[in-house]
Amino acid sequence: MDPTNQSPTPSIWPIGFAIGVVCVLVGLILSTTVLIVGAVIAGVCGVLWIRDATRRPAAAPAPEPPEEDDDEDEDAYSRGMFLSAATLGLGGVIGGIVAVPALGFMVAPAFIRQHPKSVDIGPIDGFPVGQYVIATFLRDPSQGEVSRRTAYIRNNGIVNNVPSFTIISNRCAHLGCPVQPNGPVFDDKKKTVTTTPGEVVTIIPTIPAGGFGCPCHGGQYDVEGNHTAGPPVRALDRYEFEIDNGHLVLLGTYSVSHVDGAGASAKIHKYNLHGPGEHVDGPEGWLYPLESPH
Repeated sequence: MDPTNQSPTPSIWPIGFAIGVVCVLVGLILSTTVLIVGAVIAGVCGVLWIRDATRRPAAAPAPEPPEEDDDEDEDAYSRGMFLSAATLGLGGVIGGIVAVPALGFMVAPAFIRQHPKSVDIGPIDGFPVGQYVIATFLRDPSQGEVSRRTAYIRNNGIVNNVPSFTIISNRCAHLGCPVQPNGPVFDDKKKTVTTTPGEVVTIIPTIPAGGFGCPCHGGQYDVEGNHTAGPPVRALDRYEFEIDNGHLVLLGTYSVSHVDGAGASAKIHKYNLHGPGEHVDGPEGWLYPLESPH
């Protein structure tokens, strides 16, 4: 049997290359670190795969053919292997040049970590102490109505010479429906505050004596946003905030497993922002070790 016609031995490098590609795709969604590791694995395994595919198979020693035939076979083999390797390499380079930028521009904007814009809600003296109001505002005025958000804000008074506020998102922790106050809403006392150019905030007093409820699937929360009934998996999300020149400014949002206590003395068990339906603590939280950037 001619040893040059033997099939190459099985290789594990195609499996490693496939694993690397999977890591790259997962990394595009979850983590830059995973993406880089996947790219390294795919690159190394791809090179080794090409090396094995283009390497002459090992064979048992055979009688040497005539000198002129040996030179002719070796020349033909070397030329063919070189052309094969060059074609594979050039094809890979061209494919990368074409595919990577296109894939990046297509996918990256949806997953890159974006810092939310701060929103000036108005002077802090416009929020009565101990009372909830419904604040409706545009998260990003340049995006229009698609960025409209609602938050339930309660002024907890001054604690250690620092204003304290409870600011709860109206996004249900089940499927993201807008929760509503379980109590009267005083639309006749609605006021509009124009804070900075392009940012108009609507403030409506409310008394959520029964907490908050989701009209979609019956999720219920108490006045601190704790889950009390229905399908939600955690408490309502909250807004971070700061006081700037006497104005209340909303920052990013974060997720909450539960809240101990109430008002300014509440102990908030906070986590990075998670999507609706995702647990943030306990054994169920292990199912969501990584969260896509927001």
